Amino acid sequence: MSSFDPRTTPARSDLAAAHLAGTIAAPRYVEGQPMHLTVECADLRRTPSFDASVDTQVLYGETATLYDTCDGWSWVQLKSDNYVGYLPSTALGEGEIEPTHRVWVKRSFIYPRRNIKAPSFKAVPMGAGVNVKAIDGIFAEVDGGYVVASHLVPTDQKADDFVAIAEGFSGAPYLWGGKTALGIDCSGLVQIALAQAGVSSPRDTDLQQEGLGKPLSIDMAEKDLRRGDLVFWKGHVGIMRDAALLLHANAHHMLVESEPLAEARRRILAKGAGDITALKRVL
Repeated sequence: MSSFDPRTTPARSDLAAAHLAGTIAAPRYVEGQPMHLTVECADLRRTPSFDASVDTQVLYGETATLYDTCDGWSWVQLKSDNYVGYLPSTALGEGEIEPTHRVWVKRSFIYPRRNIKAPSFKAVPMGAGVNVKAIDGIFAEVDGGYVVASHLVPTDQKADDFVAIAEGFSGAPYLWGGKTALGIDCSGLVQIALAQAGVSSPRDTDLQQEGLGKPLSIDMAEKDLRRGDLVFWKGHVGIMRDAALLLHANAHHMLVESEPLAEARRRILAKGAGDITALKRVL
């Protein structure tokens, strides 16, 4: 098992996904069960404990394959980026849904009836998937309630400029593992923004550096970059707004913030975190 990445491989010391039989040795193998997230957003944790580190977040409507449940926790693998971890079992509903639309704004509400004065019971984040049954006036009827229709787009609609999506998160607080405007980290910002442009992305910075875009020479770092280029350090990533300005969720400002790349590069190097490890051109 040591040669497999535990972040994206559904295998533990006591069990593994059935499709891994013959590849990974395990005492037993389990056929996964499709599920979907029924709460606004849920933390995916490394171990089944609320004290455990949050690796990423799962958004409303997202599909996960369930492999095990114990003491109120479900061990799952996400369909979107293959990440593996633990969710509270109460956050999941049976079956996979095929969303017709996704949330296009940073956050929208699900109302119990067609009335913006009605008390909303969910606030769903950008990227959340919903099934629209009908559109009546300003509202779209979805499973369980009504959403303002202008806050949704068909799932096949793509943003022309993923950087503009990321820029919309400016000022959002930094949160390790976060993927919403209430809190987001550097790789979460890249993943969410690219998803709105129809580009699938891994979750973590090392996986993004390996799997996204076309490599550029690091010599281009402060002179020949374009809007949308990604800048990687060990454990960090940012998005170029233009040839000089970097946008990133970072633990220095504890915000999604823009600053000159040259300034960020000097500060990160001075703190002992190393120099730029890669530049990638995504689109």
